[in-house]
Amino acid sequence: MWVVKLGGSLSRNAYLLRWLRMLAEFGGGRVAVVPGGAEFADAVRQAQAHWGFDELTAHNMAVLAMAQTAQMLHALEPRLELATQEAEIRDTLHAGRLALWQPYAALRQEPDTQFASWDVSSDSLALWLARRLNAERLVLVKSCPIDPALSLAQLSQNGVLDARFSEWAQDAAFPIEVLHCDELARCRDALLGRALVEPAERGQDSTPPPRARRLGALPRRPRRDRAG
Repeated sequence: MWVVKLGGSLSRNAYLLRWLRMLAEFGGGRVAVVPGGAEFADAVRQAQAHWGFDELTAHNMAVLAMAQTAQMLHALEPRLELATQEAEIRDTLHAGRLALWQPYAALRQEPDTQFASWDVSSDSLALWLARRLNAERLVLVKSCPIDPALSLAQLSQNGVLDARFSEWAQDAAFPIEVLHCDELARCRDALLGRALVEPAERGQDSTPPPRARRLGALPRRPRRDRAG
């Protein structure tokens, strides 16, 4: 199974509906979608800057911002089935449907240096979920330009990914791709198991860093195995 994170910056982007439709049509039984925080998370940052409340509170509010985005995505594309616990995600995928994560499991009751920081965004939470689900692949969809020559660490340094992401990704057992939202067709073709040819501008003569942004086809597996 795949985890596909739709960045919050897509919340006002015309590509959002196209991604939701594509995933609903081709990702059933194979894909768990992770929502970004969108403008709801921006409101949390603004409120914390104004009132100065603690990082734990800001973290929990940002997680709830992701949950609000999940509700919006479900309203826009009802074929995405809301799921909270890992078991619900697996059951949804086993039934051949598309899972949409409500990230309440990421809420924390006590200060937590691993999660309760703005160094950790929905990017790293998507990676955390992918690990827990033993995902085959993690795809992060962004609206900002993606330089294919950059490593995950460099993308973190440039603010494309959060500050913690590249550290957490070092020993990931699955490939990680960071795609611009206009690369929808490449993701669709990979879901369909088609072999892909890299665009010339992606620098085919260079050696990509390990597990970095090279979206290739995976063999389709029997549905009963896709959540594991």
